[in-house]
Amino acid sequence: MSKVKIFADSTSDLPAAWLTEYRIGIIPLYVVFGDETFKDGVDMTPTELYRKVETGGSLPKTTAPSPKDFMDAFAPYIDRGEDIVYISLSSKLSSTYQNALIAAGEFPEDRVHVVDSLNLCSGIGLLVMKAVRAAQQGLAAREIVPLLEQCRDRVETEFVIDTLEYLYKGGRCSGMQNFIGSLLQIRPVLKLVEGNIIPAYKVRGRKEKAVQQMLDNALSDIANMDGDLIIVAHTHAEDDARRLAAILRERTGSEVAISEAGCVISSHCGPGTVAIMYTRKNIPA
Repeated sequence: MSKVKIFADSTSDLPAAWLTEYRIGIIPLYVVFGDETFKDGVDMTPTELYRKVETGGSLPKTTAPSPKDFMDAFAPYIDRGEDIVYISLSSKLSSTYQNALIAAGEFPEDRVHVVDSLNLCSGIGLLVMKAVRAAQQGLAAREIVPLLEQCRDRVETEFVIDTLEYLYKGGRCSGMQNFIGSLLQIRPVLKLVEGNIIPAYKVRGRKEKAVQQMLDNALSDIANMDGDLIIVAHTHAEDDARRLAAILRERTGSEVAISEAGCVISSHCGPGTVAIMYTRKNIPA
């Protein structure tokens, strides 16, 4: 059995059962409301976060784990003779990756391998599961890293945002954009490209229309899906997630998992967000 421990951070939003079954270590980011600091998924749930936002009227800040957080998490496994592969939130969105590199430098060479996922949410989770399966097949940590680096650019992610309110409160859209968007029922759809979140397109009308467009986009790409795993992630949108998962399962024949996003993703996107994430085939040029 390969002595490799796979780590991710809390933004990977992996189902809790997988963490136990596959021994995946999670290092939480922080959610900060004024003078109060909470560990994502440990001290605070998305439901509690929404309640505090509604009560206080402002969004929390989110911060990366410190190098010491990483060192404290990694050390017991290094002491037991296990090598570590840590798959981080995109370096273009957070200092999490850099802090993990600092921590890795405090351990013997080639024991802690830090991979920049260039992804977020369950897009990271897809890479984590590929790492888990590679470790189960007996690959060493140093062999898993290039597999992930080759795969990360093939992760496809689309998010339908139900409300502009959280983007507005977080400074990601203006008050006028929020007002007009709400008035005209504009639903922004976001994609992840080269590690950055970008607007993909906007759908005017009911949320169901935007969700259907996202689903149609995924179904039109079935021939290019690697067939390994599809994840439908959501923030308090379980009914949407279940419906999408059932259709994707039937149409693709792939394993389709549902993941509820944690506090960090929820604080940026707000409730009612739903996403589809999968990996495309590695087609030689």
